[in-house]
Amino acid sequence: MPTLNDYLMLSGILFAIGTAGVFVRRNIITVLLSVEIMLNAVNLSFVAFGRQMGYADGQIIVFFVMTVAAAEAAVGLAIVIALFRHRESLNPDTFTMLKW
Repeated sequence: MPTLNDYLMLSGILFAIGTAGVFVRRNIITVLLSVEIMLNAVNLSFVAFGRQMGYADGQIIVFFVMTVAAAEAAVGLAIVIALFRHRESLNPDTFTMLKW
């Protein structure tokens, strides 16, 4: 049976993969997916700690975090689509100007 350390190691690995994806990739959609991976790593640690302590608080927090993440993904994707239609590129370096 996996222990708390196993879950935390997996969470740390997922968070590191997400962080590397944010800093290395040059595509906005990939960066958004990397942020979602990082968020899921944090969710995994919440559930693992909640299971270890015997409380359901970790699962409740994850439920709220997932609802906010779904809204963030929808709004983020809408912004990415609008930027792609305007600049015709998904490279974050092309979006340095704040005005259209």
